[in-house]
Amino acid sequence: MDDSRSPDVKGLLKRGAPSSEAGGAGRDEDERERIEITLLLEGLYRLYGYDFRNYAYASLRRRVWHRIHAEKLHTVSGLQERVLHDRDCMERLLSDLVIHVTEMFRDPSLFAAIREQVVPKLRELPAIRIWHAGCSTGEEVYSMAILLHEEGLYEKTRIYATDINEDVLQTAERASYPLKKMQDYTNNYIRSGGRDDFSKYYSSAGGTAVFHPFLRENVVFAQHNLVTDRSFNEFHLILCRNVLIYFDNYLQNQVHDLFYKSLSKQGYLVLGHKESISFTKHAARYETVNRQEKIFRMNDK
Repeated sequence: MDDSRSPDVKGLLKRGAPSSEAGGAGRDEDERERIEITLLLEGLYRLYGYDFRNYAYASLRRRVWHRIHAEKLHTVSGLQERVLHDRDCMERLLSDLVIHVTEMFRDPSLFAAIREQVVPKLRELPAIRIWHAGCSTGEEVYSMAILLHEEGLYEKTRIYATDINEDVLQTAERASYPLKKMQDYTNNYIRSGGRDDFSKYYSSAGGTAVFHPFLRENVVFAQHNLVTDRSFNEFHLILCRNVLIYFDNYLQNQVHDLFYKSLSKQGYLVLGHKESISFTKHAARYETVNRQEKIFRMNDK
């Protein structure tokens, strides 16, 4: 385990001692809370291997307090004690810290751009490997499977769909979603350039839509932590959308390094609308394919 970024706990506690010269009781309380959260995250990392130590603090703090209230506790230290002794509580906290926002053909213009600007290059390959990093409950994974099926490429594609949260991966593997969402998903599909009747891809049972098994045949779902785990293959296309916005600059650079090492030459990287490669050490090695949709292509020869 790499502890090079582990906090100096004794130093933190010393700095957290009350001091009227440091700005009064309010400032002391803020510092005390920050120390408690630092210790909670350190315990989460050391015991369970989930590293949230470099997540954006303001968002993380809100979610920690949501879990404190949900557990009917009163302090961060109280949550830390429960998390370290109760794995179920850890799983509940993990669900709070990892934000899952997804839908079929989310941002239809992106999928239209992939059809027009990425698929022609993928068509030239004898076999295609795609990585959906932070795949959540799988809706965008199956969207990609449908797109590739319609382009005649799915049979030669292997999609690796990963997430830090095992529960959402189980949902993704079931490929079963509320039927009431299908109208919105159909609209997204049409706007993305879909070429068929979207309803042909699922069957309905009660209030549930179950996507057909052939869409799962070439998909591998696996747990993967972008912060602590390494590259596991070479990919022609990596999609990681709206995950990095929750990381600080250090962690973003670390993950971008992982993506760079995982891309094939001339491979494509797709990010979320609020994300960028411009600040990374690898920025000069990418060319922009579509600035609005955040599609980049490695230009290493």
